[in-house]
Amino acid sequence: MKDAARYLGVLGEQLALSWYMVRGYQLLEHNWRCREGELDLVLGEEGLYVFCEVKTRSSDNYGLAVEAVTPSKVIRWRRAAGRWLSMRTDIHPRRVRFDIASVMPGGVEIIEDVF
Repeated sequence: MKDAARYLGVLGEQLALSWYMVRGYQLLEHNWRCREGELDLVLGEEGLYVFCEVKTRSSDNYGLAVEAVTPSKVIRWRRAAGRWLSMRTDIHPRRVRFDIASVMPGGVEIIEDVF
């Protein structure tokens, strides 16, 4: 069961990444980890840096994928993003955005600028 869930998560990240790549974003990091948490996707496009949390579900039996982003997850996500930015002295973002990729049967929905 763990392998199936892992495969589903990897597939969801690939689908979300494809969505961004088609729109001209560049992948900067994938599954970047630090003590504050993990960043699924970090993408860039002309001074905009996007931190995308990918949530994948095979059905809506246990709710929508986006509903899995809890307040405690948001805190860890923001702290990890802050750590990533502080370590990247070579970049100077003009704008930072937090997106959620909700991957469900039937497609990928990107919810931009969630906070």
